[in-house]
Amino acid sequence: MRAVFASRLGGDSPLDNLTIGDRPEPEPGPGEVRVRVHAATLNRHDYFTLQGIVGYPFEPPRILGCDAAGVVDRYGPDRPPGSPDPGAPVAVYPVTFCGKCPRCGAGDPMLCDRFTLLSDGDREGSFGDYLVVPAQCVLPKPETLSFAETAALGTTYLTAYRMLFVKAALMPGQSVLVQGAGGGLATAAIALAREAGLTVFVSSRSAERLEAAQRIGAQHGVLAGRDAAKTILKLSGGGVDAVIESVGEPTWATSLRVLRQGGVIVVSGATAGANPPADLARVFWRQLQIKGSTMGTLQEFRDLLRFVTPRGIKPLIDHIYPAEKAREAFVRLAAGDVFGKLVLSFE
Repeated sequence: MRAVFASRLGGDSPLDNLTIGDRPEPEPGPGEVRVRVHAATLNRHDYFTLQGIVGYPFEPPRILGCDAAGVVDRYGPDRPPGSPDPGAPVAVYPVTFCGKCPRCGAGDPMLCDRFTLLSDGDREGSFGDYLVVPAQCVLPKPETLSFAETAALGTTYLTAYRMLFVKAALMPGQSVLVQGAGGGLATAAIALAREAGLTVFVSSRSAERLEAAQRIGAQHGVLAGRDAAKTILKLSGGGVDAVIESVGEPTWATSLRVLRQGGVIVVSGATAGANPPADLARVFWRQLQIKGSTMGTLQEFRDLLRFVTPRGIKPLIDHIYPAEKAREAFVRLAAGDVFGKLVLSFE
């Protein structure tokens, strides 16, 4: 089958590790389903893998890709009752976990020691004609969304949903700052927050991206830099309730300064530096909260699908590339030259 995979890891030119070619078709085992992939979106995780930054060591080749949407091809033995029939269009939940450890039993499998994304551990990713996942991981595709839009829900929108509504527990009428105005996570957070009745601030070094973010629902766009915190504090009347943070060192000081007393920063990444000054005096004096967040549970994925469908939310797609032009998509991903999501089509 066609696939986009890492043939090597690391080195000075990570994109040279990317290969587009043939890989064996996967076969579903007991309790598994094979999905005929129609679309999959790129994530920073895919580029990190090419760089050799992996949480679960493996030997390449490894098919990349963290999320997908497609149609059910067939099941292995022990198909769960009520699962979508062969031929049904589905969204793929991209996380696996053991389901047996105390952390899974406590209700948050994102803390499971065996938590993995697609393309991690011993599981191949979604950048191929076919993908095998546990049968519980396929849910009916929202009728209002394309396959490309549905694929974006699996990683980016699920991450944003958990950050906003589970970790920060934001309610209508509250306010949030989204750091970085153009990437997939930022555009997802803006769209979800807007529809939830939040006041949305965005910050970016690019005036053009701030304007684009306001077109998709942000009420306030603020240029990043020395005066950003002062401007946001003034516009918000003393501070925002939460900050969605995935940039790291360049934005951390602003994230701390713009929070109201008792506010929360939710961190899901550090793409521009993982070790900013902590500013602990501000943290304890203003009783700020700092919470880490990774992906979301299967129930949160179901909740996300129920959230987006009646509200007409459509993930923002920057560009759709045929699988054969995956390298072009990765070049743009590596450069950060994206507003929304980059998609690979396997139709």
